[in-house]
Amino acid sequence: MKTFSKLTVIATVLLFVSCKQNPAEAPEHKAMVSEHSVMEESHNKMEAEHNAMKDDHQQMEAAHKTIENDSIHLLTEKNHKALLSKHNELITAHDALMKKHAELETKHTAGEITLEQMTKEHESMKAEHENMEKEHKSITAEHKRITEEDQKMIKEDKEKAAKENSDQ
Repeated sequence: MKTFSKLTVIATVLLFVSCKQNPAEAPEHKAMVSEHSVMEESHNKMEAEHNAMKDDHQQMEAAHKTIENDSIHLLTEKNHKALLSKHNELITAHDALMKKHAELETKHTAGEITLEQMTKEHESMKAEHENMEKEHKSITAEHKRITEEDQKMIKEDKEKAAKENSDQ
């Protein structure tokens, strides 16, 4: 009877282990996948705003060509270009984070990492994503400030030139 009890316990343990839940079905995994979708939307928005910034920069350069070589405009253009470069680095880093997050999903689904490991790494990546979003907002605010300042200077330059032409 002891042997039968031991065999029953062993069979129960083996049955329990072999009927392990699919990692992709875990609520935590599903939540991570959902959050990944939100991160992808955020990334797409960042890329779209970056493209708009590049367009603004081209317009700025074109507008500056109509103005005499004014050091203030050239400095503004230089600052804007540096800001675009910083934003491009952010977009590249965020893209790498997105790929790393997708790999995390795949590893967990395949059972290569535990739920605890997946949760820990996901939380770390989520915090990194949030920091990148804050940096993106800071960069877009600075971009807006530079663009508005430049447009104001261009308007003032045109008004000054018009006044000088009317005085002659």
